[in-house]
Amino acid sequence: MKSKIVSWIRQQVKDSGSKGVVLGLSGGIDSCVVAALAKEAVGKDKVLGLFMPCHSQPQDLVDARIIVRQLGIKTKLVDLTRAYDTLLKILPSAGTLPKANLRPRLRMLALYYFANKFNYMVSGTGNKSELMAGYFTKYGDGGVDILPIASLLKRDVRKLAKELNIPQHIILKPPTAGLWPGQTDEGEMGITYNNLDDILQRFADKKKQVLPQKTVNKVKMMMQRSEHKRQGPKICHL
Repeated sequence: MKSKIVSWIRQQVKDSGSKGVVLGLSGGIDSCVVAALAKEAVGKDKVLGLFMPCHSQPQDLVDARIIVRQLGIKTKLVDLTRAYDTLLKILPSAGTLPKANLRPRLRMLALYYFANKFNYMVSGTGNKSELMAGYFTKYGDGGVDILPIASLLKRDVRKLAKELNIPQHIILKPPTAGLWPGQTDEGEMGITYNNLDDILQRFADKKKQVLPQKTVNKVKMMMQRSEHKRQGPKICHL
């Protein structure tokens, strides 16, 4: 699994004529795993990890720096807090979700700025569980060039993280997009990754579901409602 992804990243960079890879480092398991894979694929001097705090939890930056010290890759700190606050003053008032989605979209802008500056590819860190459930922001963390772990369920990412020697506390900490204080992936989705992974795997294998039908239907609805996120813009063909 690891060697195949590493080879794939290396080939994508070569085919695109790029010189390296840039990705956002949140201090979570997914970004740590992708950073480690990218380093093996193109070398530590051709990987740039961006720290992009935006009213973020301090521990996230601490964990991100831990993995950077372990990998030895290059980094840049781009604090987006002031830009985010300024945008909120310019834009009309809105609910929690529109404001929260500004954060990953600002990060996308920063990632592509550095991608253009250094002729790097932007690597996303989304896994299969998140992508199939639609748990990502369109033109935010979904706005990337490559998705190295998009074929791995969350449980597969955890296994790979162990193989890559990602620190145990990062593997075990509750996944969060950091959209607001106390926010967690599972809390926002309303389902645990273990249950989500089980349902998605059974769909893929065409096996009978064992979890309550209400939970299965919830996942089906999440997949249906987020289908537009997994497709490019619709084109009016004449």
